[in-house]
Amino acid sequence: PLLGDPNFHRTVVYMLEHSDDGALGLVLNRPTHEHQIAGLEAWMDELSDPQVIFDGGPVQADTLIAIASRSLPAGSPDDAEQWGEGFSPLDHGLGTVDLTRRPGEIVDGIKTLRVFRGYSGWGPGQLEMELNEGSWLALASDPGDLFTPNPLGLWRNVMRRSGGRAALLADAPHDLSWN
Repeated sequence: PLLGDPNFHRTVVYMLEHSDDGALGLVLNRPTHEHQIAGLEAWMDELSDPQVIFDGGPVQADTLIAIASRSLPAGSPDDAEQWGEGFSPLDHGLGTVDLTRRPGEIVDGIKTLRVFRGYSGWGPGQLEMELNEGSWLALASDPGDLFTPNPLGLWRNVMRRSGGRAALLADAPHDLSWN
């Protein structure tokens, strides 16, 4: 709420990695109008609705990161052996997809897929500092957040379900000085 950077105004960022070396996340609620990427046409048919590329953040806009969810049998470990080649597991049935492979080689078992152009990144200690000053709200994710068919309504939905004072932001005007 206090961050003045327009790249992050009313964004929902899914954190992929957070360590002493920094943090990396993807903006989940910025679909673009980009429907095709040369050389990746076959992957575009596998995308979840809306079938567009998402703006993952302001860092390295030439980088593509693909996230997929898979159906794993109950009690299966969430490890690389279960995912097979072409996947790198994250957690809770999510993983990154190697877009240099052909979809037919690894698409079996993919429930949902989203491709992000660029990412959001923080240097060592930067995210912690921004959290401490109140620039970000750290909220639990919901399994449906990453692949919601309504990404433009995601920020409002996340704020509402958070409850408390944060829920009040869901209906606040874009510019709080208008309130």
